[in-house]
This record gives sequence, C-alpha cells and structure tokens, in this order.
Amino acid sequence: MRPGGGSLVRWAVYPALVYSLVFFAMPFLVMVAVSFWQRLRGRLEATWTLANYEKLVSKDYLLEALVNSVEVTVLTTAVSVLIAYPLAYVLAYRVSARWQKILLVGAIIPFWTAYVVRAYAWLIVLSENGIVNAGLLSLGIIDLPLDLAYTRGATVLGFVHFFTMLLTLTIFASLIQIPEHYRMAASDLGASPIRVFLVITLPLSLPGVAVGAFLTFVITIGDYITPQILGGNTEVLIPQAIMLQIARAANFPMASVMSVSLMLVILAVYLASARYLRMDRI
Repeated sequence: MRPGGGSLVRWAVYPALVYSLVFFAMPFLVMVAVSFWQRLRGRLEATWTLANYEKLVSKDYLLEALVNSVEVTVLTTAVSVLIAYPLAYVLAYRVSARWQKILLVGAIIPFWTAYVVRAYAWLIVLSENGIVNAGLLSLGIIDLPLDLAYTRGATVLGFVHFFTMLLTLTIFASLIQIPEHYRMAASDLGASPIRVFLVITLPLSLPGVAVGAFLTFVITIGDYITPQILGGNTEVLIPQAIMLQIARAANFPMASVMSVSLMLVILAVYLASARYLRMDRI
C-alpha cells in the first residue's frame, strides 16, 4: 500500500459511518426509547414502563401479526430457495458461458420493474377475472372462480416471484467459485453424481444460499406493499399492524414496540446463520 493509503481509506469510510449513525443508529435508539413511553390522553408521556411489551404478548391480535409475518417469511424463503437452487445449478454447470450472460440478464429483469407494479400485476392475474381463473374455467377444471387473490398464497407468490431471482444470483455466484477440480477429483475416486453434489457442491455453496436466504428474510418480513396489495386485510402482518398503530391510533409507543420486536427477530435469524454469511465466499 502506498504511503498514506491507510488514512485515505479511513477517510473514505467516515461518510458512510456518519450516514449510518445519523439515519440508522440514532433513529433506532429513539425508537427503542419511545417503546418504553406511554400514550396518555392522546399525548406521549416520557414515563418509562414495560406495559407496551406486556401488551404485545398479552393481546392475541398483536402477537398473531408477528407470528403471521414469521410464517409468511419462512415459507417465502423456503420456497424461493427450493426453486432458485436448481435454476442456479443448471445455470452454473449445464449452460455455456455465452448463454449464461443472456440468462443472467433475464434473471435481473424482474428487478427493473417497480415493486408496486409487480404486486398489482399479480393481483390482476389472480383476480376472479384473471388469466388463471379464466384458463381453469375454459378447461372445465372448475365451475366457479377460485379465491386466489387476497390470500396468504397470493402474498407468498408475489414474494417468491421476486426473491427467486435474487437467490438464483447469490447461489450462482457461490457455485461458480467452487473449483472444478474438487468435483472432478471426487468423480475420479468413484463418487456418484449425487454423492459429489451432497459432499462437495452443496456444502461449498451454502454461503451463497445463506446470504440470499437472509436477504430474502429481512426484506420479506419488513415489507408492507406486497401483503397490503395481494393479501388485502384478510391477514394482518407485522408491517401492516405497525402502520395501523400509527395511522389509526397514533400509538407511537406500541408501533415502536412492534418494530423493536421485528428487529429482534431479524437479529436472531442473523445470529443463527452468521457462520455462513460471508460475502467474500460468494
């Protein structure tokens, strides 16, 4: 490194550090503090109490919103991984380098579409007069339109459509980093293709799976748009419950409690998967 290079790098880090402190750390600390306050007679009172956290646990509808979010997020992550891994595997080992570039561009295309547009597009597809019901009715498979929109399945489908491509990219990046001679050596020693996959490919690709799954989990559990559009009001998730506390009740302490609980869930998932979350390995 050239003389003074270290100090230059440190100075380059400072703006990002200041930005994180001002726009993340400080607001988060304020939110934690507000979660211990009370809302009395329509006003916030800076009197410290655990009543808000006790209410979250004791009120079934509040705790149910958190449980619903975790269930939807886990289901979305699991389905996305199960779809994305075969796609990434085929892309990495069964497609020529020329076609890889074309298909990777195709995988990125969903990211170019606005999030709200994608959600409304799926709402149109899944509606009573949408293409799915129209196709099933024309084939005589059903007699009446199915209730596909405004369900948990519609919410999960909207999420999976987006995150499958994200996971495909992270898993693909991990797969192509595995030295080919590892797989060749295992085959030369008599390992079957399935054995090579289970012993070599799968373990070495887990960092890419973990990074993609963690990103999917974090974005899904905090998303408000997709559940609101595709799920409607049939099932309230934690982001919707937070918005209801703010918009309808102006109960900022309760909204802060639910937000802190959401952060704790994300922290727990991060700690559980931290050993695999190494970006330098994908």
